[in-house]
Amino acid sequence: MTNLRFACVVTHHRNSINFATATFFLICGLLASANAADPYIVVLGIAQDGGYPHAGCQKECCAPLFESRRTGAMVSCLAIVDPDTHQRWILDCTPNFPQQLALLNKLEPKVEGGPLVDGIFLTHAHIGHYSGLIHLGREVIGAKSVPVHVMPRMKEFLKTNGPWDQLVHLENIVLQDLQEDQVVKLNDRIELMAITVPHRDEYSETVGFRVTGPQRSILFIPDIDKWEKWNLPIEALVKKVERSYLDGTFFSGAELPNRSLAEIPHPLIQESIQKFIKMPEKMRHSIHFIHLNHTNPALRRGTTERKFIQRAGMRVAREMEIFKL
Repeated sequence: MTNLRFACVVTHHRNSINFATATFFLICGLLASANAADPYIVVLGIAQDGGYPHAGCQKECCAPLFESRRTGAMVSCLAIVDPDTHQRWILDCTPNFPQQLALLNKLEPKVEGGPLVDGIFLTHAHIGHYSGLIHLGREVIGAKSVPVHVMPRMKEFLKTNGPWDQLVHLENIVLQDLQEDQVVKLNDRIELMAITVPHRDEYSETVGFRVTGPQRSILFIPDIDKWEKWNLPIEALVKKVERSYLDGTFFSGAELPNRSLAEIPHPLIQESIQKFIKMPEKMRHSIHFIHLNHTNPALRRGTTERKFIQRAGMRVAREMEIFKL
């Protein structure tokens, strides 16, 4: 087992291009304090589809990062790791797939002769959630039969649209069927279930995932329309798990003065806080916002908005954050 699981070996250089950044130190102690064989979730990215910095943005949120050639945050992604069996699964395949795979390989190295990853689970067909698949093709990795788990419309989209159909034809990926509310047994210790959520479903349906381990479970819903549009009460789902990673795309409507939020009706963090604020403290502490847009001030540490979330008893997810299952 790599020493990275027990000690922090990465030094943060504020002006470096190193994609690991200071957040990598979060693995120190978190893994050392518990059974090293416990399966866990690791956060590999927290930004909205366009990442941070965001292409074309010349505002204060992104301009300094472009000038310093630094990455502020990678696109929203979780990985599931079972160190006992050396298996790794990824939830969403983002444009930052090369960097995220490298981080995963440092944390839990790929077994020699083993698969690239043991599976990829896709939430939907918006670019930040599946476009990293391109790196599995013959122009890059030339992967062999990577299992990609998809809902029916997502499967049809990948099979009938280029360049994704080439990945299927060349068997770089093998599409595996997902069904709503059907339990998928990843191994003897970990299960996953897809939960359909309302969203802009131009090319595919949209799902979140519930992942259950031997001790604890998590909820991952990076993209959804307003909570009120869902036929399930989000509060009830949050109560059933020990950690929730929820859509935090925008903090407030003030971020996009020139766009209609009716076209991108994510639940604002302000709205989510009002919905969750009456929940018991333990439940509020379990809520971690993810998939933050580059305009979202809560994406940056020390902002008034980040502090507001913390005072409400909730958190913004952090890259390389570990949560034992």
